[in-house]
Amino acid sequence: MNAAALIERVSNWGRFGPDDQLGTVNHITAAKRIEAAGLVRTGEVYSLAVDFEPDTPQFKASYRLNPQRSMVATGTDVRAGRQAAFGLAGHGFADDMVVMSLQAATQWDALAHCFHDYHMYNGRPCELVGAKGAAFNDIANLRDRVFTRGVLADVAGYLGVDALAADHHITVAELEATLAAQNVVVGTGDALIIRTGHLARIRREDAWDQFVEADEPGLGWDALPWLRDRDVAAVAADNWAFEVIPSRHELGLPFHAVGIVYLGLLIGEIFHLEDLAEACRGDGRYDFCFTAPPLPFAGAVGSPINPLAIR
Repeated sequence: MNAAALIERVSNWGRFGPDDQLGTVNHITAAKRIEAAGLVRTGEVYSLAVDFEPDTPQFKASYRLNPQRSMVATGTDVRAGRQAAFGLAGHGFADDMVVMSLQAATQWDALAHCFHDYHMYNGRPCELVGAKGAAFNDIANLRDRVFTRGVLADVAGYLGVDALAADHHITVAELEATLAAQNVVVGTGDALIIRTGHLARIRREDAWDQFVEADEPGLGWDALPWLRDRDVAAVAADNWAFEVIPSRHELGLPFHAVGIVYLGLLIGEIFHLEDLAEACRGDGRYDFCFTAPPLPFAGAVGSPINPLAIR
């Protein structure tokens, strides 16, 4: 299917109204949130975020800056007499600051993140993202929206490998077989989370130079109609760009150029999934309450997150 046909097949432009800035997240309704809350049985919580560190996950040659955290006030300052909070010696505080690219670590892409044919989601011109950020489709629109049913598709586990080969194109057939083996279905408003094992392999081998802008396993472009038909609200994976690289399509990153721009799909990247996968294998339950609100940076085209799977 060429780009034009794919766009026509999956586009949500106008579906939720001319002013919509939520895209597929519209499918997370109040009823869906109540359903998600009912999935909590043991109270176990799994963070799906990587540690925000200064040297990973972005390779040093990347244009994205890993989190650089600095202390601006410390206990050493108090001991040295450089602080006297409340007017009392020995009293003080610690404080710190961070400089980072908002999409350097575990994160969501906003609908203002990508453009195709000079437009972003819902037909808005790309010029609406300027030097001060996005005037439309920014990440702050989702500040109170991402709470839903999560479904883990452990494709690597189903195929019996620790990690899929770099550039493994996960087909719709493989995705459906994985879900069937796990006895779980994906439906309207769900967040589908794909485990490829790629991030875990990069960590084991300390191969961060193979993580950014490199071949990676992931869903292929042919899954976009599948996601559209099921009205999936969000997708995420344990890799750098969510989708398979190379794409084997005329578009280099079709999930970004078509999924974000036309489908209005919320895409998450660099998710840590090993602990959650182990828990799911342990009791055979692959769905859970999922929450991952972005930080409400007005005008931002992405946001770091700490996604939680609550079982």
